[in-house]
This record gives sequence, C-alpha cells and structure tokens, in this order.
Amino acid sequence: MTVNETDRPLPHVVRHALTSVFALAYLALCAGLLVWAMVVTSLDNPDASMAGVVPLFATAPVSLVLLVLPDHASMFFVAVGLGALVNALVIGWCARALGRARGGTGPRN
Repeated sequence: MTVNETDRPLPHVVRHALTSVFALAYLALCAGLLVWAMVVTSLDNPDASMAGVVPLFATAPVSLVLLVLPDHASMFFVAVGLGALVNALVIGWCARALGRARGGTGPRN
C-alpha cells in the first residue's frame, strides 16, 4: 500500500521540501544576500542606503510583510527570514512534484 502526499503529516512534507537541492541553494543565496546587505550597510558607501532592498526583493512577496510589521531593526530580519523559508518551501515542493511527474529518482517516502 502506497502513501499519498496528502496522507503524510505536515512536518514530513515540510522537511522533504526544505531538503531539496534547489530549496537549499535558494536559502544559501538569501543568507548570502542578507550578509552582503549588512556588510555594505555598515560601510561608508553612497550605495549603502539601498542595500537592504536586495534581500527584500529576493524573498518577495512574503517579505513584503515588512510593510505592516512594527518599525524595528529586527523586523527586517524576520521579514527576510520568513520570506526565504516560505519561498524555499514552494521551490522544494515544486522541484519534488516536477521530479515525480518526470519519473525522477527523487525520494518518494
């Protein structure tokens, strides 16, 4: 008897989506952009004022929740982190679904 995707518990589905190579690469890219933005912002550059926009755009549309969060420096990290996680879940889910549709060799458990 096979187990359908809908019969699996949510943590199992989330774990499988986040362990996709594409999702992990996206999370690494977002982390790199966030570190880059913090370094550029701490330096005395004329472009430093717009550096924080790059991680927000990379994690949009979920990171746009920043517009309704309270005005605090930590909310920037919350918005980018939440946006990156949700987008990575979608990327991982799509990669696994497309791999199964093509008859890929990805894990099916």
